[in-house]
Amino acid sequence: MNPDQNYSIIIDKIFGSTNAIAIVGLSDDPTRPSYRIGSYLIDNGYKVIPVNPKINFVLGQKSYPDLLKIPDQIDMVNIFRRSELVKPIVEEAIKIGVKSIWMQDGIEDSNAAKIATEAGIMVIMDDCIYRQHKLKSVKPN
Repeated sequence: MNPDQNYSIIIDKIFGSTNAIAIVGLSDDPTRPSYRIGSYLIDNGYKVIPVNPKINFVLGQKSYPDLLKIPDQIDMVNIFRRSELVKPIVEEAIKIGVKSIWMQDGIEDSNAAKIATEAGIMVIMDDCIYRQHKLKSVKPN
């Protein structure tokens, strides 16, 4: 199996096990990619939980200051923060028991990804969930 096939299998597994997505860095500005992608995910049947300490509500959903404050079970953490801010987010994601972590285009932290993978969490770095979802055209379980 070549690496591209393995990557595709991981993405399939992620989409196949995801219903609730916490978006860290979700903006309330409709021109921002995080807002557009959050809206797209909601429109495609996912439960989106905003994580942004600077806002109270976005896309009709209550926003939380961090992952640890979310009262619901989360399947995926989708990260829209700079690469140097990823590690504490990954540490919180491990604590709440997510199945996957998705770092958007341009966001990479190999050390944090290794920690997550060792904790049994599937990780995607430097890729767009919107683009991959459109390619797969899947719906949540």
